[in-house]
Amino acid sequence: MKTKLVALMLLLLWHTADAQRGPKNWFNLDKEKDGINGMSTERTYDELADHKPQKTIIVAVIDGGVDPEHEDLHDIMWRNPGEIAGNGIDDDHNGYIDDVYGWNFIGGKDGRNVDADQLEVTRLYVKFKKKFAHADPNQLKGKARKEYEYYLRLKEEVNTKREEAKKQLDQMMETKDRIHTALDALQKALGDKALAQANLDSLPSDDPNVMMGAGIARRYLADGVTSIDEIRKDIDDQLEGAIDYFSTQYKYHYNPSFDPRYIVGDNYNDVHERYYGNNNVKGPDAFHGTHVAGIIGAIRDNGIGIKGVANNVRIMAVRVVPDGDERDKDVANGIRYAVDNGAHIINMSFGKSYAWNKDIVDQAVKYAEKHGVLLVHAAGNDAKNNDFTDNFPNDMYRKHGFLGLGRKTCRSWMEIGALSYKSGEDAVASFSNYGKKNVDIFAPGVSIYSTTPDNNYGDASGTSMASPSAAGAAALILSYFPDLSARQLKEIIEKSGVPQNYSVKKPGGDGELVPFSSLCKTGATVNIYKAFQLAAKTKGKRKRRNRIK
Repeated sequence: MKTKLVALMLLLLWHTADAQRGPKNWFNLDKEKDGINGMSTERTYDELADHKPQKTIIVAVIDGGVDPEHEDLHDIMWRNPGEIAGNGIDDDHNGYIDDVYGWNFIGGKDGRNVDADQLEVTRLYVKFKKKFAHADPNQLKGKARKEYEYYLRLKEEVNTKREEAKKQLDQMMETKDRIHTALDALQKALGDKALAQANLDSLPSDDPNVMMGAGIARRYLADGVTSIDEIRKDIDDQLEGAIDYFSTQYKYHYNPSFDPRYIVGDNYNDVHERYYGNNNVKGPDAFHGTHVAGIIGAIRDNGIGIKGVANNVRIMAVRVVPDGDERDKDVANGIRYAVDNGAHIINMSFGKSYAWNKDIVDQAVKYAEKHGVLLVHAAGNDAKNNDFTDNFPNDMYRKHGFLGLGRKTCRSWMEIGALSYKSGEDAVASFSNYGKKNVDIFAPGVSIYSTTPDNNYGDASGTSMASPSAAGAAALILSYFPDLSARQLKEIIEKSGVPQNYSVKKPGGDGELVPFSSLCKTGATVNIYKAFQLAAKTKGKRKRRNRIK
């Protein structure tokens, strides 16, 4: 078992550097002109957008944090016009002090911020454990019996996942130790000799650690690496991600005893409480949200970094997502904050399999719909069918009854799957969730190059990247045609999507081919060029009370 684990880990490491990447700007390219199935952003600007946009569109990025000082974002960050920065006063009387760039609902008044948190399944397990840990199942009937059975499922999942995480963490640490032992043995065996193929071939073969170290070194020599220290550092860097992943799962995500909510200092049981948190919209880890913001609107004409999709936007940062599952109270407040402060579009690149209080989120979604705001949401990265698997939040309002869902849905909501830069069978991201009923359309979400904190840039993949691709498309269209209602905007983007009339590998990795049309409602991908053309022919129906100023 140990030998197999080491071999597996080394195979992973050796192939990581060779992973294929798409062109840096591929999500903005055009199938006909560039041979890449992007959204035709550049073609739209070149051929159709010859007049200036009429309005500046505010896009709220509800996420884990956005770096407002990034060189490619700073000038397009939303700035609260009624707030004086740093004076410690709620100048605009909206209930939030110094909310210059937005608000952080998972921070405390003392400036501390939640980083890691539990998953919702763990929080629910803790909740129901208090009720049923000592219950006699033979005495339970009706709703209580259903809740008890639900509790048992939660318990099984949390305990199993935590045990698996601990096992994987221990194996990763053991793998790291074995690799270090092998490289140390190799270095000792070489002595003063250089790391070269001839010297490796002359080593004694009776020491398995030396031979293992030599095998690793040969792989790196093929790539031009001639330093054992450099090899050791590269392997450590790559193993660190996996170690952190399983460590976080064990210590925080699936740990029933961990609860960082005290940092926020709110009354968590009061779901209608709105005024808590702080104004630190960056938080302790803003990689995800900064990447998302860049896709939507990184400055296109400054000659640096990347070109976001929309050229006339302002990014409002709303932090509600920790390293773990977001809490429904914070999500609902994040949506309401965005709506109340003028957001026209809300991007939500987050999701989870369990809901604590779906009703409070539904109320916020209805509030956004009533105020003419388009909500764009990532479908999820579990390669699952959302028609049969829960992915919260969603556009379906809950009906009365335990865990029940109704049929009424939000009509200004778009659910986005992830498209790859590859063509043919590999056009759909292998990780993307899908659903003929519950996923609307696909947008670029693989190997997307965008902004990252502290004036950096990098690749990321996920429906988390596909959602802002679609949100950016919506913002671009709305900036030129501001009389369109949120419902019209959704309809235009979906109706103008380019049908993909071929078979693709079904997400999940088993290679099964299915029609692209079976993976989402439209069977199509977002295309800004065609959406722009359709929007130009559409008479706007935005209500007077929702007019874009």
